[in-house]
Parts: sequence; structure tokens; C-alpha cells
Amino acid sequence: MALIIDKHQGLDSNLAERIGLECPYCGVYANMTPQSVPSAASLLRDQPKHVGLVYKCDACDAPVFLRFAVREYTENRVELYRNFIELERPKERFSFSYLPKTTEVLFREALSCYSGNNFNAFASMCRRASVSAFEALGEGGKLRAFEEVMVAQDIAGIDDESFEPIKSVLFGSGQHEDLPLLNRAQAGILLEVLKDMFYQCFVRHGKLARAIKVRRFFVSESNGNLASA
Repeated sequence: MALIIDKHQGLDSNLAERIGLECPYCGVYANMTPQSVPSAASLLRDQPKHVGLVYKCDACDAPVFLRFAVREYTENRVELYRNFIELERPKERFSFSYLPKTTEVLFREALSCYSGNNFNAFASMCRRASVSAFEALGEGGKLRAFEEVMVAQDIAGIDDESFEPIKSVLFGSGQHEDLPLLNRAQAGILLEVLKDMFYQCFVRHGKLARAIKVRRFFVSESNGNLASA
């Protein structure tokens, strides 16, 4: 069903208020209420191919900008497709403190590309971040990371043909110009796979080593108190 901006009645509120998404500001999945809508008269006059609407996050009241493609212009109204593009995406969260410094810098930039819907720039930065990670892992690091990625593929149930571009980005040895072009869905899979790879290779190791260190500290403190008593 289309989203309708009528020349006399404005935006059809019943349809417009059915939008829910993760707010790019507060990170809460919330309903979005229309806040600023272009006039149907100006749209009917200029007939742009895309229309931007401003919604208000019901959780934090922040403005959220969405872009809709125009489905049809009629005499008195504009029909928009229900699908939209988020012009500002929520920032991805990750335990960056456990990553090697160079890998952290590259991965942060990769996430910025993803949040900006620049999916092929995102793929290029993922390649650089993964190469940096392999170097930090040392001998056998790339093979270890590859095994973790294959486990992730199996857990997610992704077929080999669909997963091939992901493996090509992360483990290919060609030039950056040879990277496959990714769409939104493929970039989303790449993001989750790379996050899982980094978690298994760095974050899990770092958290476990830190937890054991803390446990040993308290045990040694306890033994010292018993000896002094």
C-alpha cells in the first residue's frame, strides 16, 4: 500500500504512523511520527522522483530523515512507495578496545561507510581491516580467521553462492578494483560476519584473558590475607 500526500488533506496519517525503526540517535526501536511533510502542491508542480520526509522518534523526539521514491502523480495527490532509505543510520556498536590499533581505525572507518550507505566503500575498508587483523594475528592468523568465518556461514545457513562475495572481500588477494560490488543485503551479511570474526579472534580472547587475570588476582589476595592471619 502506498504512502499518500493529498493536495487538500496532506499526509495520510493512518498509513504514515505505521513506520517503526531503530533511531539513529537513541538506538531504540521506536515508532516514528510524521513531523515535516512537503506540500502536495509543490510536489505536483515539480514532480521529483524522490521525496524527503522528517519523522520524530517517539522515544527521544529526535528528527529522523527518510527518503521515499515516488510511485505515481495524480491530479490531486502524490503516491509514495512504502520502502524508504534512512539518510542517517544508527551507529554500529563493537568492543573496539580489544582490537589492534590499526585494525580498530580501519574498522571504525568501515562502519562509517556502512552507516552512510556507501556499501562498496564499506567493502574496501573491510578488506583493509581484515588484512590488518591477519597481520596482527601472526602466522596462521588468516587460516584461523577463515575457519571462524566458515563456522559463521554454517551457523547462519548461507549457501556457498550467496556467501562467495563475502569470502572474496575478506580473503581475496587481488587489487581493490577486483572487489565484488555489494548491495545492501550483502553488505549487511558482510558486516555481521566481520564483527563475528573480530569477536572470535580478538574480543573473546581479550575478555577471557582479562577475566582470568582478575580471578587470579582475587585468589592471590585471598591467599595473602590467609597467610598474614
